[in-house]
Amino acid sequence: MIFNSKGHFINTGNGPSLLPVDIGHKNYLALVDPDTAFWLLVKRNRLADVLSDASYRKAYIGKLDEFRKEMEALRFTRRPSAVYFNPTEKCNLNCSYCYIPGNMRRNGHSMSSKELFEALEQLKSYFSRTLPTGTFPQIIFHGAEPLLNREAVFAGIDKYGKDFQFGIQTNATFLDEQTVEFLTSRNVSIGMSLDGPTSAVDSRTRHNWSGESTYKKTAEAMERLKGYTSWNIISTITRENMHHLVSLTEFFHSHEVPGCMLNIVRGTMPSSREVKPSDADAVKHYLAAMDRTYKLYQKTGKKLVVSNFANVLLAIIAPTARRLMCDISPCGGGRFFFALSANGDLFPCSEFVGLPAFKGGNIFKDDIEDVLVSSPFSIVAGRKVEDIEPCSRCAIRNFCGAPCPAEVHAMHGRMDKTGAFCEFYEEQTRYAFRVIADGRQDAFLWDDWDKGTKDTFTLNHSHKPHYL
Repeated sequence: MIFNSKGHFINTGNGPSLLPVDIGHKNYLALVDPDTAFWLLVKRNRLADVLSDASYRKAYIGKLDEFRKEMEALRFTRRPSAVYFNPTEKCNLNCSYCYIPGNMRRNGHSMSSKELFEALEQLKSYFSRTLPTGTFPQIIFHGAEPLLNREAVFAGIDKYGKDFQFGIQTNATFLDEQTVEFLTSRNVSIGMSLDGPTSAVDSRTRHNWSGESTYKKTAEAMERLKGYTSWNIISTITRENMHHLVSLTEFFHSHEVPGCMLNIVRGTMPSSREVKPSDADAVKHYLAAMDRTYKLYQKTGKKLVVSNFANVLLAIIAPTARRLMCDISPCGGGRFFFALSANGDLFPCSEFVGLPAFKGGNIFKDDIEDVLVSSPFSIVAGRKVEDIEPCSRCAIRNFCGAPCPAEVHAMHGRMDKTGAFCEFYEEQTRYAFRVIADGRQDAFLWDDWDKGTKDTFTLNHSHKPHYL
C-alpha cells in the first residue's frame, strides 16, 4: 500500500513550494511558488508569520489547482495567432549582431507578389480553421529588410487588409513620406531599429555594407511618425552601446517615441557573440535606463514604456496578460507565433531562420497543422525550464523562461542549457519586484494594463496584492 502526502503543508510532501527570494529591497522579500508563478511580497520581519499561518495556508492551498491550471494553459497551449513574415532575405544593412547569415542578406531570395499572395491565402485559410470568428491574426512583415520588397508587401496589405492586422519591422532607411503615408493610412503598426542617441554610437553596430551610418534616415523617419500611435523602436543592447542606454531613453522620450524595446543581444550567430556584453555590465546600464524612464515620467507625466521590461512586470503581476512570449517556458515560438521565410520555409521563430535544422516544412508544400507538430517545432515547444539546470530549482523560472532556445542551440548544440544572460534576467526580475514593492509599476506599464484583471488572492499580512 502506498501512502502519499495530501499537500496540507508548505514546502513539504505534496504541498506547494513557496521559496523566499531576496529582491534587494530594504523592507520586503518575495515568496514565490516556482510552479505556478504565484507570489507574495512579505515584510522581512513577517516571513515566519506568513509561512506558519494556518488560515493563509488553507486559503492558498484551496486556490492551488486554479493557479496550476492557469499556468498550464499559458505554458502549453498551442494556438498561433501571429506570423513573422519575411518577404525577402535581403537587407541593405550589415548590422554586426544580425541573426540572418550575411550571404542570405546579400544574395537571398525575394517573394514575388504572386508568392506573397499565395502565402497569405494559405495563412488566411489556416487561421480561419483555428481562431474564433472575428479574430484578426497578426502578420508582421519582418526580415532582413521587408521594404526591399515594398511593391509585393504593399500589394499584400491592400489585398488582405480585411483579413489580418498588419505590422512591419524595418530598419527605417526606406520610410520616406510616401511609405509612411501608405502605412499609417492603413493602420499598420511600425517598428524600427536604432541603437544609439547619436550617429557615432548607433553606427558601431548598425551600418550599411560600406560601413556608412544610417542614423540620419532613421531620425528623419522618427519625425515623420510623430503623432502616430502605432510605432515603436527596438534597440539591441551590446557592449558597444550599453554605456549610452540612459541617454538613449532620454532621446526617445524627447522625440515622443510611444514605446521602445531594449533587447539584450541574442547570441544566435558568431558575429553577435562578438559584441556580447557581460551580464553585470549590461544589467547595470539597463536598470539605470529604467530608473531614468521613471524619473522622466515623474517630471513630465509622459511615459516611455520599455516593452520588454513592462512584459516582465506583467509576467509577475498578471501572467496571462503578458504581451510578449520570449520570457516564458516554453517560449512562444511555434506556439503563439511562427516565422515564414522568403522561400516559404516555416520556422518556430525568426531567430531560427539561419538554422536550417529547425525548418519544420514549407507553406507552399505542407499543411501548417502538420508543420506545427513537426520535430523541429516540437523540440522548441518542448523546451521546459524544469529540464534545465539550474532553472529547475530557480524560484523565478517562470518569470524569466531561460531565453532564447535559438541562441542556446546555436551556442551549445542542445536545448537543455540556460541562455547567455542568466544573471541579466535574474537581476531584471529582482528589480521588477522592487518596483512592485514600491508601488511604481504603473509608471512602467501601458495605460489601462489592468483592464479586465482581478485580484484573486489577498492576505492581510502587509504585502502587495497579486493580480491575475
